[in-house]
Amino acid sequence: MSVILAVDTATPAITAGLVRRSPDGSVQTLSERITMGARGHAEALTPNIGAACADADFPVSDLGAIVVGCGPGPFTGLRVGMATASAMGLALDIPVYPVCTLDAIGYGTVGSVLVVTDARRREVYWAGYRDGTRISGPAVNAPADVPWQSYAQVAGSPDHTTLFDLPVLDRRYPSPSRLVLAADWGQPPGALTPLYLRRPDAQEPRR
Repeated sequence: MSVILAVDTATPAITAGLVRRSPDGSVQTLSERITMGARGHAEALTPNIGAACADADFPVSDLGAIVVGCGPGPFTGLRVGMATASAMGLALDIPVYPVCTLDAIGYGTVGSVLVVTDARRREVYWAGYRDGTRISGPAVNAPADVPWQSYAQVAGSPDHTTLFDLPVLDRRYPSPSRLVLAADWGQPPGALTPLYLRRPDAQEPRR
């Protein structure tokens, strides 16, 4: 039985939580701290991690693994969570498992579900799921170019689910427990590769 730190900064929900994972794969959320804000990820994440550990009365040094949402998400916010998770994994000498943030939202859903999050620039990040398994995406498109007609429900960002003529499933952001459940525990952790899906807004000036 292992206690895992789950973090995600790919959406406005700056998330940190401690989750106990049993050998049979079941999970129990011990604590979670979620701060809403499209910006300020760097200022909020570390305090949220500290508060989640304090709430669970669990020392950081005893963590067994870290799970981190790898997007898709905006460049600045996403790299905060991934850099923090990577640094903690190295310092504690524990594995860090990357998880697609959309997978954590779609995990455990029933039927065909479209998951969308804010990509800015009047676009959405999206992926499609059937019974919790991703069948398309992740991708970034204008809402009009998302093949939403293939799905029976939509979940994700509350400001964007209403753009699609589908019943809305109350799954807005990735929770710590679903981040842990969506990780591939049957394999060694993969590379921490952020899913930006497009180039960052900030570019070096041309000479």
